[in-house]
Amino acid sequence: MYRFYIPTIFFLITLSAKAQQLSLNENPYPPAVNVQEAIKKEIANISRYPGPDANELITAIAQKEGVETDQIIPGEILAQLGVYLGLKGGEFIYAVPGYPVFTDAAKSVGGKVIAVPLNDKKENDLTSISASINPQTTAIFLVNPHNPSGTVSDKKAFHDFLHTASKQAIILVDEAYLEYADDFAGRTAVNNIKEGDNVIVFRTFAKAYGLAGLSIGYCVAPPAIAKFLKEKGLGNVHDLNRLSVVAAKAALADKSYITNLNKTVAVERNKWNQLLDSLHLEHTTSQANFIYFNTGQPYEKVAAAYNKQGVQIARLFSPYNTWIRITIGLPAENKKAQEILKKL
Repeated sequence: MYRFYIPTIFFLITLSAKAQQLSLNENPYPPAVNVQEAIKKEIANISRYPGPDANELITAIAQKEGVETDQIIPGEILAQLGVYLGLKGGEFIYAVPGYPVFTDAAKSVGGKVIAVPLNDKKENDLTSISASINPQTTAIFLVNPHNPSGTVSDKKAFHDFLHTASKQAIILVDEAYLEYADDFAGRTAVNNIKEGDNVIVFRTFAKAYGLAGLSIGYCVAPPAIAKFLKEKGLGNVHDLNRLSVVAAKAALADKSYITNLNKTVAVERNKWNQLLDSLHLEHTTSQANFIYFNTGQPYEKVAAAYNKQGVQIARLFSPYNTWIRITIGLPAENKKAQEILKKL
């Protein structure tokens, strides 16, 4: 039995809303009860900047990751890092279609973006990415599980790639959805950091932990890189949201929420996969909280059909113009989205 304490009113509000939001890969369930209580308790203190609580959060994160506190840089700094590295010029490699926040930021200030298509399984094409590395390569940006496909790279191949490629350029790995995958501990690129590789790992509490409305994240970096970035002004705890800090700290303290959420999402994801197989629709092997599949029809037509029924799906990810990404929502939301697909 899953430990989700979700008030009836939450379901009523969600299901009666004009638009059913299945486009942003949000966790549709409220955060853990202790997180909600921590937020309520902290409201009276929001006239103050984060202080000891922020340092306690960093300590908790470091313990979770198995690294030193100096290696944790709090905050959502992906775009900031893109701007900083982009100012130095060079080339930035990433997989397309993908999550372009980092590369867009680098490109906006003069960086050159090298886009490498996904392989035939809609996974990061590590072989092609390796072939694209050259003396001008400044950084390589990977998302694992990938967005929008939800696929994960083979563990050994991924870690071997990071170990080799990080000798030629810094590698940034976004693991925003790794909590949903089958082997978090075995797949995380933090393992490479511990082995001394030139890798930075990005995480967020906005997805699996249910804190999209109080968005907060962090990155794990090798000691020398973390020290350098902090000297450049990144990771200042006073820039954090006080409510986000206490919420994230409480979220880490809950040892069952993520496990139970993962089981719940896996059940709903399997329902989607079974339906797609029964309809003979090509789809990826997603290990995230969204599914990605080929409808065989133009994206615009499919999106319009969903919008007409009050369901918002994700944007088009070119060049896959007949594929759509749908976030796994509440069971009733998923069922509605599946019924729309059957009619299509």
